[in-house]
Amino acid sequence: MRRASRDDRDEGVTPRRVVIIGGGIAGLATAGLLASRGHQVQLVEQQDQLGGRVGSLERDGFRFDTGASWYLMPEVFEHFFALLGTSADEALDLTALDPSYRVFFAQEEAVDVRPDVAHNRELFESLEPGAGERLDEYLRSAEETYDLAMRRFLYGNPDAPAAVANSEVLRRGARLGALLTRSLGSFAASRFSDRRLRQILGYPAVFLGSSPDRAPSLYHLMSRLDLGDRVLYPQGGFARLIEVVAGLAEEHGAELRCGSTATRILTETDGRGRRARTCGVEVLRDGEREVLPADLVVGAADLHHLETALLPRQLQTHPERAWRDRSPGPGAVLAMLGVEGRLPQLAHHSLFFTDDWDQNFGDIFGNAPQVPDPASIYVCKPSGTDPDVAPPGCENLFVLVPVPADTAIGSGGDDGAGSPPVEQAVDRAIDQIAGWAGIPDLRARIRVRHSVGPQDFASRYNAWRGGALGLEHTLRQSAFFRPGNTSTKVDGLLYAGSSTVPGVGLPMCLISAELVLKRITGDRTTQPLATGLTTT
Repeated sequence: MRRASRDDRDEGVTPRRVVIIGGGIAGLATAGLLASRGHQVQLVEQQDQLGGRVGSLERDGFRFDTGASWYLMPEVFEHFFALLGTSADEALDLTALDPSYRVFFAQEEAVDVRPDVAHNRELFESLEPGAGERLDEYLRSAEETYDLAMRRFLYGNPDAPAAVANSEVLRRGARLGALLTRSLGSFAASRFSDRRLRQILGYPAVFLGSSPDRAPSLYHLMSRLDLGDRVLYPQGGFARLIEVVAGLAEEHGAELRCGSTATRILTETDGRGRRARTCGVEVLRDGEREVLPADLVVGAADLHHLETALLPRQLQTHPERAWRDRSPGPGAVLAMLGVEGRLPQLAHHSLFFTDDWDQNFGDIFGNAPQVPDPASIYVCKPSGTDPDVAPPGCENLFVLVPVPADTAIGSGGDDGAGSPPVEQAVDRAIDQIAGWAGIPDLRARIRVRHSVGPQDFASRYNAWRGGALGLEHTLRQSAFFRPGNTSTKVDGLLYAGSSTVPGVGLPMCLISAELVLKRITGDRTTQPLATGLTTT
C-alpha cells in the first residue's frame, strides 16, 4: 500500500493557513486531512493533553480511558485511515470482542450478545418465541437503512443536492419519513414484546445522546453494528487511537499545540464593510496572548462555546437564543475504579438495565430531571482484553452513569472527594454492580477511585450544560435539521465535531472532518472521498 504524502494535494485548491480550535478526535482528524492536502495547519488545545473527551488517566499502575470505549462502524475508521495513506490494521492492533457485550437485569439472568448473528437469533428466540425470525427482519431493515445512510447522508454536507435530489431517496421518501417521525422505542416495541429484547434494541439511543422514546426509529440502523457485526477494541485503549491520529497529523505537517486556549476568533470585513471573514485566532498560552493568522478557522470544540464565547454577538450564527430550543445529550457521572483481583463476572462491555426503563430515561430527559436511582449503567472492563491497563492480577473498570446535563450535579475527584451527588451516584453504581453481577466484596477490593461529573465536562471541554456527548439526536437535531458546519455570518469559519453534522460518536467525528475537507474543495457529493491508494 502506498503511503500518502504531503505532495498528495487536491488539484486546483490553493494551500491555506488553517487554525483548528480543539484537540479532540474531530480536531485531530481535521488537522490530518487538511495537512495531508497541503494546507498549513495549526491546532490549538487548551488542555495539556490531546484527545478532549477521549482522554486518559494514569494512577498507581492503572491506565484508564476517560471517554469513548466502543469501537463501532469499523469501515468509517478504515476509510479515514486510508485517506491518510494507511489502514486501521497498520495503525491499530484491533481485537474482536466475544461476547460483544453482556447485559444484566435486576431480576433475570444476564445474557450475552456475541459477534455471531446465529447466536443472537437463538438468544432472541429463547427469550420470546418467534423473536428469532423477527430479529432477522429487523436486522435486514437495519442493514438497508444503514447502507442508505452511508451512501446518501452521512458523507454529504446537508446542503448537497445529491443528498435529497436523487431517485433512491425520493423512492424511499415515505419510509424514511415514517422512520424519522416514529420513536426507536415504539419501533422496537411493535416487533418484540419481551422487555429485555426491547431494551437491547433501544439502548443504542444512548450512543446517540438520546433515549429510546426520543430518538427517531431511523436509528434502528445501530443494531446492524452491535447485533449484526463485530465490536472491536484497540489495544492500548482509545488513548492509543488519539496518539495514532495525532501522529498522522504531525507526520503530514500539522502543528499541534497543547496548553493554548483560543480566546477570540478574529475577523475582518470586505472593503464595503458588508461581509466578515476570518483572519486569525487569538490564543492565550503561558499567560501571553498571541495571534495566529488564518485564512480558514475550523472550530472543533463545543459549538455553543465557539459561537457565544469566541465571536461577537452580531457574527454568531448560533446565538444564545438559538440554544433555548435545543437539547443536549445526557450528562454523565464517570467512575474509574482500580480493583484488586479478577472479575470474571463482567465482560469487556457490560450493561445494567433497570426494570423501569421509562422512569430511568424520564429522570434524565424529563421535565423534572434528577440523577436516576436506580440507574441503567454501563461498565467497561478493558483489563480483560488488554493486560497493560492494570497491574498484574487487577482489573480496570470504567463506569458510566447517564444523568441529566446539569452542572449543578457537580464535579468529581479522587477517592470520594467529588461533590456529594456525584459520589453518591458512584456509590450506588458500585453496589449495583456488586449485587447484580454477584461480586459481594467489590467495594472492599477497590484500590483506586476517581470520579468525573457534569461540571468537569463544562470546565474541561466547555461542554454546553455539562453534557457528555454533544447535541441529542432527536428529530429536530438529526440529519438536515442538525446545526450545519458553516458559519452563515463569517466566511472561512467551519465546524467539526459532535455538535454539528453528522452527529455524536467517534465515527461521526471522523466523518465531520471529511465534511470540512469537502467544504474546502467544493465537493458536493454524498460519497466518501476517493482514497487514491494503490495496492502492490
